[in-house]
Amino acid sequence: MLPTPPAPLSTPLHSVCSEAGAKFTPFSGWLMPVQFAGIRQEHEAVRTAAGLFDISHMGKFVLQGKEAIAQLQTLVPSNLDRLTPGQAQYTVLLDETGGILDDLIIYDCGRDPSGDQRVVLIVNAGTCDADRAWIKSHLDLETVTLTDLTHSHVLIAIQGPQAAAQLQPLITADLSEIPTFGHRETTLFGQPAFVARTGYTGEDGFEVMVEPPVGKLLWLSLCEAGVSPCGLGARDTLRLEAAMALYGSDIDRTTSPLEAGLTWVVHRDKSVDYIGRSAIEAQQREGIPRRLVGLQMQGRHIARHGYPVIVDGVTVGAITSGAPSQTLGYPIALAYVPLELAKLGTVVDVEIRGKTHPAIVVKKPFYRRSET
Repeated sequence: MLPTPPAPLSTPLHSVCSEAGAKFTPFSGWLMPVQFAGIRQEHEAVRTAAGLFDISHMGKFVLQGKEAIAQLQTLVPSNLDRLTPGQAQYTVLLDETGGILDDLIIYDCGRDPSGDQRVVLIVNAGTCDADRAWIKSHLDLETVTLTDLTHSHVLIAIQGPQAAAQLQPLITADLSEIPTFGHRETTLFGQPAFVARTGYTGEDGFEVMVEPPVGKLLWLSLCEAGVSPCGLGARDTLRLEAAMALYGSDIDRTTSPLEAGLTWVVHRDKSVDYIGRSAIEAQQREGIPRRLVGLQMQGRHIARHGYPVIVDGVTVGAITSGAPSQTLGYPIALAYVPLELAKLGTVVDVEIRGKTHPAIVVKKPFYRRSET
């Protein structure tokens, strides 16, 4: 008899999300809001005004020690010496083959009065336990500590062109002084808060990490101010329009950052050796066999994860993510294809329920917000 799988966990915001009308779905071991008013309405709210997401399921680690960043240098291909306190770096954890174990954001919080560096890491929910074990196995735990805040803190994303205006009245920090991928440790309702100008929607916005009572108050205050609560459904369509990779679909241990279009996180000026470096440098010398491309479907048919990509009757790749673009009005997708087919304007076919439908390789991201 097979063992009963564990019940999904609930975030500390489950009750307030439920009261707001959320429909829930299991996701990476958690019971998460998938939608409130509806995916289309929530997607539009983020593109035109502001939306609110419970992302407390994400892994939240704090590293502390005099050489915390130096020890992280061996785990990622990005040169963390480029960071100064208050800055962040999106990057990836790699295995020895150059495969992606996870993508994450590293936040440099500077040094405390004792000289210890404090670093915040935000990782994916589905890989949280594996990431924690991997990172700890490569740290000198006598000089660096790892504290897991995943279950003790909430993480809330406020995203959209009105995000700053909606959050500013509630928070001590001057949000106009926080640049994109900047962050501050400040106060919210008189309590400590970590605020970063990051997100997963392609819009301006913030991610706020606080203890649960403060998080509930923040959620209720923003909802009362008219910010739309949003679920994972809209989060997925928004990130796809922005061509942001989803771990487990678009990137995983079988893909390298060069294949995934994440070459910009691999810093050639990095002098410190890192896990997977020899494999990545071999790919840089010899080239990669495939690349993750953006596809625009020619028609109304929707390409979904796993659907074959076909050229001249031969399967050459597979869709990794696909959905109707709520903003652009046509279906879009991501797929790995051989390098020779990755040129803009290349026409391929996607097999959908036994029939093929044309798609064109287009520039990523599909959507880019106006800076005005």
